[in-house]
Parts: sequence; C-alpha cells; structure tokens
Amino acid sequence: MGIKDKPPSRPRQIGNILLLLAGLFFLANLFLPQLFGPAIPSVPYSLFIHQVDDGDVARVYVGQDEIRYQLKGEDDQLGQVLKTTPIFDLELPKRLESKGVEFAAAPPSKNGWLSSILSWVIPPLIFVGIWQFFLSRSGGSPSGALSFTKSKAKVYVEEDATKVTFDDVAGVEEAKAELEEIVEFLKQPQRYLQIGARIPKGVLLVGPPGTGKTLLAKAVAGEAGVPFFSISGSEFVELFVGAGAARVRDLFEQAKKQAPCIIFIDELDAIGKSRASGGFVGGNDEREQTLNQLLTEMDGFSASDATVIVLAATNRPETLDPALLRPGRFDRQVLVDRPDLSGRLKILEIYAQKVKLDKDVDLKEIATRTPGFAGADLANLVNEAALLAARERRETVSQADFREAIERVVAGLEKKSRVLSDKEKTIVAYHEVGHALVGAVMPGGGKVAKISIVPRGMAALGYTLQMPTEDRFLLSESELRDQIATLLGGRAAEEIVFGSITTGAANDLQRATDLAERMVTTYGMSKILGPLAYEKGQQNNFLGDGMMNPRRMVSDDTAKAIDKEVKEIVEQGHQQALAILRQNRDLLEQIAQKILETEVIEGEELQNLLNQVRPVEKVAAAV
Repeated sequence: MGIKDKPPSRPRQIGNILLLLAGLFFLANLFLPQLFGPAIPSVPYSLFIHQVDDGDVARVYVGQDEIRYQLKGEDDQLGQVLKTTPIFDLELPKRLESKGVEFAAAPPSKNGWLSSILSWVIPPLIFVGIWQFFLSRSGGSPSGALSFTKSKAKVYVEEDATKVTFDDVAGVEEAKAELEEIVEFLKQPQRYLQIGARIPKGVLLVGPPGTGKTLLAKAVAGEAGVPFFSISGSEFVELFVGAGAARVRDLFEQAKKQAPCIIFIDELDAIGKSRASGGFVGGNDEREQTLNQLLTEMDGFSASDATVIVLAATNRPETLDPALLRPGRFDRQVLVDRPDLSGRLKILEIYAQKVKLDKDVDLKEIATRTPGFAGADLANLVNEAALLAARERRETVSQADFREAIERVVAGLEKKSRVLSDKEKTIVAYHEVGHALVGAVMPGGGKVAKISIVPRGMAALGYTLQMPTEDRFLLSESELRDQIATLLGGRAAEEIVFGSITTGAANDLQRATDLAERMVTTYGMSKILGPLAYEKGQQNNFLGDGMMNPRRMVSDDTAKAIDKEVKEIVEQGHQQALAILRQNRDLLEQIAQKILETEVIEGEELQNLLNQVRPVEKVAAAV
C-alpha cells in the first residue's frame, strides 16, 4: 500500500515568490540608502546654536526629525555638512535671519513617494503571506481559515510492491474468513445486492494487543484493491471545539467521493467511549461531539453510499458506547484472539522466511513452548533469535538461539553482572529446585524444562521454566491446586533446608493468593460458599488490568468466609509441597548441589533427575 500525496500548487508557489521579492525590495529601499549613503556627523543642539551665533553657518534645512546645516568654508566655499536633533525653539528663525543664514524646509528624498507607497502596501501583504503560511502548515490546506478541520486520514492506494494480502496474516483463520466476505462484496457487490443481502456497514475488530488487527485491516484493503483511509481515533480530537466532528464529516465526504472504499479507525475507544462514563460536567465535551458525529455518519449512508465500509479496531470493547455496537453501525464484531498451536506455527513460518535458519531448527517445538504469545510477540521472538545469532557472528539462526530468545521474552535478560554471595546462591538453588520437584509430580503444573540460578530481569534471582505440553482452555479444580502447590515449592524448600524463610518467595505468594482468590470468588470452587461469583466479571477485557473487576457488595460474614477459604486453599498447597520435598529430601540435595556447580540444568539430564521424584498422597490443610 502506498500513500497518495497531493502535489503542491504551482500558482501558490509563484505568488509566494513574488511576495518575497516585493518584501525584499521594500526593505532594500528603506534601509540601503541609510546604510550605504554618506555618513553625516551628528552634533548637540547647543553646538549648533553657538555656530550660528559665531557666524560659521552658511545654510540650514529644518526637518521634522532633524536639522541639517552646512558650515562656511575658506574662500567663499561651502564647508562640512552636519546634523542635529531639533527641539521646540520659536526663536530659531529670528536667530538665523539676524545672522544672515539661509534656511528652508528639508527637501524630500528622491525615493520618498516610492517609500510612502511601499509602506502602505507591502506590510499588509507580508502579514497575509505569514497568515497563509501558518494555516497551510497547521491544516494542510490554505483554502480557508478552518483548514484545521480537514481530516488527517492517510489515503493508501494499491501498489504491488508493498501490498498486504491475507497470505501475510496467519493464526486468525476465523477472522480472515469473516473479512473475506467483505472483500467479496467490494469486488462483486451485485452478487449480494441481487439476492437482497445487506453487507455490514461496519466491522469491529476486537482482541488483545499485538494479535494483528491493523494488519488484517490492511490485508482487506490489499485484497479488495480499493482506496483505504487510515486514521487513529486520537487524531479526531483537537484543541478547538468542534474540530473533531468536522474532521469526521470531512473524512466521510472524502470516502463517499472514492467509493467503493474502506475507512479504518484504529484505537476506536479513543473517541467511542460510552457517554455514560461522563465528561465535562455541565459543559460540552469535544469527545462526545465527535462520537455523535460518527454515529450520525455511520447511520446516514444512502443506497449509493453502501460500498463505504468502516473497519475499526480496539482492545477495550467493554468501554465502547452501546450506540456504536447496534445493528446498522458496527453490525459485526470479529474476535482477533491469540493464536493456538497451529496458528503460532503458521506465524513462525511467515516470519522465519525473513531470516536464515539452521537445518536443525524445529519451528513446531518453538510453537509448543510459546503458549499465549500473540503475533507481535512471535515476530519479536524471531527477531531476538536473529539478533543473538548476529551477536555471536554466526551466519544462521539455531534452535538454541530460539530457546534463549524465549527465555529473554519470558524471564528477561540475564544479569551476569549481579553477583550473589555464596549464601544467597545456595538459597536460590534450593528454592528453584523446590519448585521443580513439586512441579514434576503435579499434573497441572506443566513440564519442567529448565532450572537456572542465573539472575534475570529486574528481580528474578533464578527461575524454573515450565512448558505446557498442549494448549489448554479449561483447568480443573485439582489442576489449579497443583499450580498453587508448585508456586509454594520454593518457600517450602527454604523451610525444610534452612529452617527459615526469605523474601525470595514474594512473587510466588502473590500469584498463589491471587489464584486461590479467583477459585473462590470467580470460579465458584468452594464447598462452603457454593457456586457463586463474588467478582463482577467483565467480558472482553483484553488488557487484563483488573480495574474492571470490582468485588460485589458482600456482608462481613461472607467476606470472612472468602478469606478463610482462600487461606485454606493456599495452606493446603503449602502442606502438599512440604510433604513432597520431605519425601524427596535426598534428591533435593543432589540436584541443588549439581546446579550450584553448573548454574543451569536442562534437557535430558534434567528429565532423568526429575523422573526419580516420588509422589505423595494429597494432604489436608493444617488450619
């Protein structure tokens, strides 16, 4: 896709050049005579009076701003010309006449009439030129004083060299199938109109960040081969009241002239937030005006305008105004979710074509080890692996580069400069081995792939890498309890080996408590409280910021029961971890001593050690 640029207006350029030349001529006429003319000495007015009284002055020219006079020279010749600043002196004419001095008014300059005309004509022209320049810079069009109300949308036209198609998009097959129908309508509208079908006027792409919503919109335009108007929601809102609504009108007017076409509004929530959320109390909210104009334009298409289709993208659909989502505006919502295993493999194949790979690279293994990665995350993963290979001055990217890139994305960069004391390194080693041993016998914890005591990221002094063997969309109560026990394995190992605890388990405790609280308040996994949800769950909250899930109003007794249930679940996981590590104390010591020597254990060596772990029966919480 390429941007269509409007060539600059040639008459405007010629007019600006002529205006500039006129201004330069005016300034030259005004200042050059003073700069390059003969320099006339200036004297005090008192000296001028003394020279008149002494009879040294031959003639005087009295002007409004200065007095020029010429002294007498030798042999009846005229001498030097001087000037002085006049003061209010009514006796000056009598004084000059008594001394026989010739005096008259100062003669006009040779170019006085031209300067007078230019002083009246040129300054207004310069002012108009400056005003026109700033308008053209701010609004993109100097045709009127309201040029800042013009739409800032970028118009793309088809270019084979850079065109984006559906072949460039992978991992969102259902979303592609929905949008292919839009492309077919733009290519062959009569096939739908003859049968009486009405194509959706608006399609809303919703999903987490980085899943390819904008890329899908560009692919629709590339496949359809129609003009593509692209604009961000924040570009509508302006300092001037009414500018956003005017830009919406201008955008749709341009689109109707180039129909069939596509309007794509990215980050729709910037202008489409629900009006019930409030704005300026008692005032006229600019964002609300812009939204009202958008609602009007989308609902105002006539039959001839039916081939103008609006695509929009957002990751906050729960904040949008209900009027935007009703049939007749955004008729269809298309979910662009994170890809599954097959989708991740297809995405990796697309991005891997741009780098040189070793023959041993297994993209399926990489896809298996990256659950929850969006398309942008996978693109970043491939790029990180390529950067690691280039840093080592290798010509191809190996499987080891991809594994290291995954750890960089998940756990952060290695902090080899962060030197731990021997005591701290020993505590970290037992802590991480505790996680691994408990996780090895818990079905809900995932496969332990690596143990490391090399610090990573901002706070991690070590980490245990667990990889799921398959994509999971449902988890049972027992699997969630297994995850909590695995999270508490590090703290349990510290208690068993050192008889004390450290601050290293802070993040583990936070995650375990959050998971237990969701089990009770969201998933209804409590025998005492029953199948009730105490959280106001918000669907489609793709950002996952937690701000949209406040707890319902509950009684004090219910709040105490929730806290008691959460504590019991966490404590039961803690006791389970302690039991597993006590039963495998020898293996805990063996693996911890080995990792203190090598700092990292992974692969087949790690699996052989973890296969020796002996499980225990479930234990009850000691509350």
